[in-house]
Amino acid sequence: MTWKVEAEKWLNQEDLEVALKQQLMIEENNKELMEDSFYKNLSFGTAGLRGELGFGTNRMNIYTVRKAAQGLAAYIASCGEDAKKRGVAIAYDSRHYSPEFGLEVAKVLGHNAIRSFLFDELQPTPLLSFAVRELNTFAGVVITASHNPAEYNGLKVYGEDGGQVTLEAATAITTHTENIEDLFSVKVAEEAYLLEAGLLTYLADEMSERYIRRLDGILVDGKLAKSLSIVYSPLHGAGGKLVCRGLREAGFSNVIIVAKQGIPDPDFTTVKSPNPEESKSFELALVYGHKTAADLLIATDPDADRMGVAVRDLKGQYVFLTGNQIGALLVNALLEDKSNRHALPEDGMVIKTIVTSELGKAIANKYGVKIMDVLTGFKYISEKVLEFEKTTESTFLFGYEESYGYLIGDFVRDKDAVQASVLIAEVAERYKKKGQTLLEGLYELYEEHGYYQEALESITLKGQIGMTKMERIINYFRSDSFAREFPQPLASVEDYAVGHSTSVETGEQCSLNLPIADVLKFKLTDATWFALRPSGTEPKIKFYFGVKGETKVESDELLLKLKEAVMTVVEKIISNS
Repeated sequence: MTWKVEAEKWLNQEDLEVALKQQLMIEENNKELMEDSFYKNLSFGTAGLRGELGFGTNRMNIYTVRKAAQGLAAYIASCGEDAKKRGVAIAYDSRHYSPEFGLEVAKVLGHNAIRSFLFDELQPTPLLSFAVRELNTFAGVVITASHNPAEYNGLKVYGEDGGQVTLEAATAITTHTENIEDLFSVKVAEEAYLLEAGLLTYLADEMSERYIRRLDGILVDGKLAKSLSIVYSPLHGAGGKLVCRGLREAGFSNVIIVAKQGIPDPDFTTVKSPNPEESKSFELALVYGHKTAADLLIATDPDADRMGVAVRDLKGQYVFLTGNQIGALLVNALLEDKSNRHALPEDGMVIKTIVTSELGKAIANKYGVKIMDVLTGFKYISEKVLEFEKTTESTFLFGYEESYGYLIGDFVRDKDAVQASVLIAEVAERYKKKGQTLLEGLYELYEEHGYYQEALESITLKGQIGMTKMERIINYFRSDSFAREFPQPLASVEDYAVGHSTSVETGEQCSLNLPIADVLKFKLTDATWFALRPSGTEPKIKFYFGVKGETKVESDELLLKLKEAVMTVVEKIISNS
């Protein structure tokens, strides 16, 4: 079916939602927008949907949400009556239509006789993961586009363990969803009926209270009063209540919230992008920091699964830490604490992703702790936590990824910015008692283990043309021509699409023992590496870089040289496409 035929179908839909109908009529002569809105169906990625809001099959709206919810309902029904009775926990953040989409999911599930437990106000993603486990629901759904700009929203699906759905479950949900030929045919039940029939239950504060009680287990130095001064911003999202409560319960009384950003706002009025990975999102927090001489600035993204920090140095300036640097500080503090208390289990395991810094591995090795690499995406960390739980072969200690995601206590099974905010504050307090800052602590780790540095470049390539360009980039890097022509010597190529690593010199292959994924990672002979990965939910391709030098100057030079070599190749492909 061509995009024009599908667009005409929407235009002729008599009971089309009013706001969508108005937008569609205004833009029906905008060929570029119409084509992009209808040329494909919004795809169900590794754990759900994500896309721009608006009309069309390639946008987030009540119809694409209902279709995904019906796919989930069909999957749950295929798993038996017990799965339907256990039901689904549903949360949402501060984005446009998030509450409405959350209710739409419940209404579709209710029509299929599946129970829903819907939070009565916006809540962080980690609380949804926690609720799935506490309520023993069969699945969970959170309406969020995480750290994406205001024009985006999304729908993420969770399994009964509280982690994002497995690849097998996602594939089954996708199949059920794709079997729905007419997305306008999906039926919903009325809210009043669902409440009366016991198919919809609203969740209030009790779940937050249960979660807060579990935070005790991640504290390094207990609940003693602490002197650290903190400025915190929820970036207009859902983290405000739980993060502030968590810090207060941990003994941090000197916490100032960025007032304007403490207000939930779907337009994220005070920031260009509500992403704590970007220093610009800290502009208001910096004003507060300089005014109060705060030791630490913390920001969480709209659904509070990612956390970023800036630390005040000895000159009174604020330095932003990368996700890799934060992860190194957290894992070092956790392992040091357990080692000092003789509480490190012999089977302890730290988990990181294949594009996360190798500094974590060096730290784990120091303490005699094993570290495991998994594919990019926190769902793979959560799956390993579940595997350890079932097999008791390892004890989970810490999981993290370079994109500012961390998990300490396994009572949640996704990255958790609430836990991370409390722990990074604890670590900063520990250094402060020694007369140091987090930055000085980080440089101690570099001096001990080597100067690891990492970088990320993202290229957005929208529309059908953009997809074609991304395919050309991936295909060229996967070709023999790239290995021959690249100006720096390559040691091995890890192709996760075929599941093996190949020595460039000998051609010898070995299995990667990880799930299949469209990811390439190149290791160089000087312990330098880079990787590329197209996003499963956005029109982006990401390039990751990692180096290690004996000094900061050396690692700076290595990183710059590597990035220039790789991105020159990429730019050439794009310009010739």
